Amino acid sequence: MFFNFEDINLQALEKKIRAEERLSFDDGVILWNSFDLLGVGYLANIVRERMHGNDTYFIHNRHINHTNVCVNTCQFCAFGVKEGDPTAYTKTLDEIFSDAELYKGGRVSEFHIVGGLHPDLPFQYYLDMISGLKGRFPDVHIQAFTAVELQYLAQLAKKSLEETLIELHNAGLGSIPGGGAEIFAKRVRRKICSEKTNAEEWLDVHRTVHSVGMKSNATMLYGHVENAEDRTDHLIRLRELQDKTNGFLTFIPLAFHPENTNLNHLNSTLGQLDLRALAVSRLMLDNFPHVKAFWIMITPQIAQMSLSFGTNDMDGTVVEEKIIHAAGGVTGQIFHKNVIADMIIEAGRMPMERDTLYEETHDYIV
Repeated sequence: MFFNFEDINLQALEKKIRAEERLSFDDGVILWNSFDLLGVGYLANIVRERMHGNDTYFIHNRHINHTNVCVNTCQFCAFGVKEGDPTAYTKTLDEIFSDAELYKGGRVSEFHIVGGLHPDLPFQYYLDMISGLKGRFPDVHIQAFTAVELQYLAQLAKKSLEETLIELHNAGLGSIPGGGAEIFAKRVRRKICSEKTNAEEWLDVHRTVHSVGMKSNATMLYGHVENAEDRTDHLIRLRELQDKTNGFLTFIPLAFHPENTNLNHLNSTLGQLDLRALAVSRLMLDNFPHVKAFWIMITPQIAQMSLSFGTNDMDGTVVEEKIIHAAGGVTGQIFHKNVIADMIIEAGRMPMERDTLYEETHDYIV
C-alpha cells in the first residue's frame, strides 16, 4: 500500500518499520517533531496491525483510590493532599470492601488500586486490604500500588522490596500498575516531582517485580515541561528494561491535566499530541505487547481515533476514578461494556474482552 508522506523523513522510517528494524533515539525525535501527524499514525498502524490485526482489547474493571493523603508534594498532582486538608480522606477496610461491591456486586475482572503515601497507615492495612478483597472476590485480579507506593510500603514494612512484594503477592496481589514513572529525565523530575522516587528507582522496582514473577505496566506523563528528547529517552529506557525482563504488558501514555495543580499555568494537551504520543509509543516500544488509550484521560473520541494510530487497548469500564478528575478531567467515570464495544466496532476494529494479563480473551458481541 502506497502512502504519500508529507514529511520526507518518514519515508526512511517506513523502510525500517516494514523491515522490523529497531528505531533509534534520533528516529524517535523525528517522530515527535514531524509535522506529518497522519504519516506518523500510518507508520504506527503498520505495527499495530502486524501485532494484533483488528483485535482491540478492553477489560471490565473498577478503580479504587483508598486515600488521597500523601507525604509527597508533586507539582503536577491535584489528587494528593496533607492531613487536615478539608478534602482529605482515608477509607476504612470495610469501606473499601463495600466500594468493591457497589458495581455489579463486585463482578468485575480487575480491581485497580492506587492512592497517596499516607504517613500513618501501617503496612498491615495494605496486606489486609489485598487479602480481604481476594477473600471476598477470589476471581477478581488485583492490580495495585505503583512503584512509588511499593517503595514506600517496603519502608513501612521494614523489609526489602523483594520480601515486601512476595508478602503482598501471597496476600493476593496479582500485578502492578505503571504509574509514577512521569518523565525519567532528571531536569524534568526536579521541576514536577522532586520528592518522588527517581527514574532509576522506578525502573529497579519494576525489575524486582518482574524477578518475583509478576507482570507490570508502564506509563509516561506528557504535555507539561518535557520535550521530544525527554519523551524519547523515557521510551528507550523502558524498552531497554523490557529487553532484559520481558515483564511489561502494556504501555499507557498519560496526558497531563493542569487544573488544580501547581502547574495550572500550562495548557491541557491537544488531540494531535495525544494521538502522536500513542503512535510514537507504539513505534518505539517494539517489545511491548500492548499500547493502551486511556479514554478517561484523553476523551473517548480521541481514544477511538487512536485505534488507527497504534493502540490496541481501550482500557475498561473504570468506575469512580478520582486522580484524573481531581485535575480537571471532564470525562465520565464509567463506560458500560457495550458502549466500549460499540466504539471499537465503529472504528472498524474487533472488540475483545480480556483479563488483566491478557491470558483470557474472547470476542465481545454487542
